[in-house]
Amino acid sequence: MLIIEVKETESIDRALKKYKRKFEKAGILKELRRRKQFTKPSVIKRNQMLKAEYRLKTYGV
Repeated sequence: MLIIEVKETESIDRALKKYKRKFEKAGILKELRRRKQFTKPSVIKRNQMLKAEYRLKTYGV
């Protein structure tokens, strides 16, 4: 649960902006989308390997 402290003089728009920023930083939506479907560990590992290979090929690090 996200808790936003709002001062009495602060506008609703400002408080909403704070909430959205905190929500984005917490990564709640990203986590929900990730949990929406199950991905086998072997598929996750293969994707990581492909990404690493791509990075090596592209950036040559």
